[in-house]
Amino acid sequence: MKIRQAGELGLIERISKKIRLDKSVVKGIGDDTAVIKGTGNKYLLFTCDMLIEDVHFKRKQATPFQIGWKAMARNISDIAAMGGVPKYALVSAGLDPRLPVSFVDGIFDGINALAKKFKINIVGGDTSRSNKIVIDISLIGEVEKKGPVLRSGAREGDAIFVTGFLGGSIKGKHLDFTPRLDAARALVKNFKVNSMIDISDGLLLDLWRILEASGRGALLYEDLIPASNKADSFRQAVTAGEDFELLFTMSPKEAERFMRRYSMKLGVPVSLIGEVTSKRCGYRLIGKDWKEDRITGKGYCHF
Repeated sequence: MKIRQAGELGLIERISKKIRLDKSVVKGIGDDTAVIKGTGNKYLLFTCDMLIEDVHFKRKQATPFQIGWKAMARNISDIAAMGGVPKYALVSAGLDPRLPVSFVDGIFDGINALAKKFKINIVGGDTSRSNKIVIDISLIGEVEKKGPVLRSGAREGDAIFVTGFLGGSIKGKHLDFTPRLDAARALVKNFKVNSMIDISDGLLLDLWRILEASGRGALLYEDLIPASNKADSFRQAVTAGEDFELLFTMSPKEAERFMRRYSMKLGVPVSLIGEVTSKRCGYRLIGKDWKEDRITGKGYCHF
């Protein structure tokens, strides 16, 4: 069997079955970050993300600053999805030796700009020769022990929310987005958020990840999903990925309190787009014509 036949999700599942963890690991493969026992009232969060030329960006369409910015932003977004705070980063870079040194300076200017904004310490890394630019950042964060928000916490009846607008990111947003860290921290400090993920591979696929981890179904309403005016179609808005918005669920009681008292104070637009159902009800979309259709976790996958 080839990797393309297994697919990205199948490959990850295959690898995860071979791994054994000790008691220091609270959560391993299968969420936005790993959760590791820390000290005092905090857990450690640990994540990494690669940014690869011609996969995540085109050299002719992105400035060096944007390449560095996106490389760091993707990792911060994972920490945000857990409700945590980023703290320490390692930066590894595969670089074409023919690149001007000024180009590399620009990449690290982008990385440093976000590190400074979110008070992240860059403590080391590695460099290697590569025909294409590869930036791999490992990021350590922390979160209160009562606070890590996992994908597996969605409950039947939960309201489903999303920040921002979806789709059309390839037209520019994917290179200069700001991770929703401040919004995520405000959410977990003021409300009981049952589950959360950042939308990197499309709304339908990333919500499917929450539902699979939680053993639930969902009902979405097309009219309520905030498609960007840059999206080419509704389908593109919910499957293309690279939005890096927050997708989260709350109990009806918390959702009512959030909508009544706080949604306008979060600093970003928030939309209620559906509800979590029992698994037997499946994954469904109510269209603008009120026709109900079964949907699947379609989105961006590398293989």
